[in-house]
Amino acid sequence: MPCQLEVTFTDRLKQAMRDKDARQLEVIRAIKAKILLAKTSEGFSGEVDDALWLKTIAEYVKAMSKAREEFVKVGERAAENAERLTYEIDYLSEFLPKRLGEAETRALVEQVIASTGATSKKQMGKVMGTLMKDHKDAVDADLVRRLAESLLPA
Repeated sequence: MPCQLEVTFTDRLKQAMRDKDARQLEVIRAIKAKILLAKTSEGFSGEVDDALWLKTIAEYVKAMSKAREEFVKVGERAAENAERLTYEIDYLSEFLPKRLGEAETRALVEQVIASTGATSKKQMGKVMGTLMKDHKDAVDADLVRRLAESLLPA
């Protein structure tokens, strides 16, 4: 029996085909291809469930976000590619857990620094590990690292 996200994506694929929505088709097909790749990869044992779909979508969004940053740096010549990736990221973000903003993340980092007793940047790994263990899906790791660096003295 297919999982909920698989059903959702299949329904959206059918509708996008009826609507001749090329951009939506491209995103859905890319994710379905990544799922197929994961399912047929060596060492995969288990079933294709919502957790695999969410993991695959999150990895894809992360990769596309990095690529978009590179296209934005290039400037006008890559604007079309950056816009396409923005659409893909926005489209798929609806399926991902909502992340905390900078203010909420800062409060968490401050709380973890206080609870771990970290007093210098040398203890940043301890702060990162503790926070990411409990809030992995809710925070952006790069933001956590930047905030911890700014809050911890050298």
